[in-house]
Amino acid sequence: MSKGFQLMKGNEAIAEAALRAGCRFYAGYPITPQSEILEYMSANMADRGGVFIQGESEIASMSMLWGAAACGERVMTSSSGPGYDLKQEGISYLSSYNLPAVIIDVMRYGVGDGEITEGQDSYWLATRGGGHGDSRQLVFTPASVQECAQLTYEAFDLAEKYRTVVIILSDGGISQMIEKVVLPEAKEHDGSKFDWAIKGEKKKDESKVKVTNLDRSMNYEEYDAMVRKKFSDMYHKEQRYENFMTEDAELILVAYGISSRICKSAVRRAREAGMKLGLIRPITAWPYPKKAFEDLPKGLKGLVTVEMSLSSQMGLDIRLATQYKVPLYGYLTSKYVPTTQGIVDFCREILAGDVKELEVY
Repeated sequence: MSKGFQLMKGNEAIAEAALRAGCRFYAGYPITPQSEILEYMSANMADRGGVFIQGESEIASMSMLWGAAACGERVMTSSSGPGYDLKQEGISYLSSYNLPAVIIDVMRYGVGDGEITEGQDSYWLATRGGGHGDSRQLVFTPASVQECAQLTYEAFDLAEKYRTVVIILSDGGISQMIEKVVLPEAKEHDGSKFDWAIKGEKKKDESKVKVTNLDRSMNYEEYDAMVRKKFSDMYHKEQRYENFMTEDAELILVAYGISSRICKSAVRRAREAGMKLGLIRPITAWPYPKKAFEDLPKGLKGLVTVEMSLSSQMGLDIRLATQYKVPLYGYLTSKYVPTTQGIVDFCREILAGDVKELEVY
């Protein structure tokens, strides 16, 4: 890490960490609340010897990203809400060719265009999207400006390790807040080291790449085995989470991003009042950290998912992680960040038997 700290927005920390990780190609399109990423890349990419492009659309930007990734470059794009929706076909193509890329999705509120307020409505799309077919992407959920920088920096290495798309699933609250951040050391990237990357050739050289019909050239058994192994390795090796005061908890909150910060305050406030709350904070939304739920306390009376989503988009993953064995409740808001006291009061009602279990769809 670099010496000393800086005060930065979450979006700025994401952009600077990407540059320090060796990202030298960015293509994107402005949309709130992630536009600072594009603006930062526009102002700083040329000085790092890279290429910045504001595409005419999110779809065009993803096609540019795909081309640069195929050449072995470290590439990134960013968007939010309906802009992220438009990137799904591009993610599918990147996945089909096993190309590494980092995509930032700064979530906002609402179905369709929604609104520009902070939200957590892209969870389903980030964890179960990625276009048609069999594809899985690593999905990280930062809960601080420091994690915005740290997880983005690591994302490029992981993208190349698994030859996959890595998604940083931030939200308007985290990406717009200003906090201390210690930035990682800058490094350069050599895209020519990959045997799969498209290389340039001199005019006199015989062509090294021949385009053929994939149906005739592809060994599907080898491809299927490789994809299954990649998914299995990512699932078992990349689960990340934080347990906070869960050892003796009667109720455990489950939250990520901006909601998890409020939940930590709620745990502390409840403990002061004699109520034993804890928190499980998923740092990976995929693979979902099933390991975090393996050693739940014996006196646990239930889990409480705290999300800025009226549908409880994370609820099903909690159910699957616990195999439906633990009661699940939901403290769900829409475009408003949950409040500390609101969470504490809701948990008190659960313990009094006044709240029904959450129905997940």
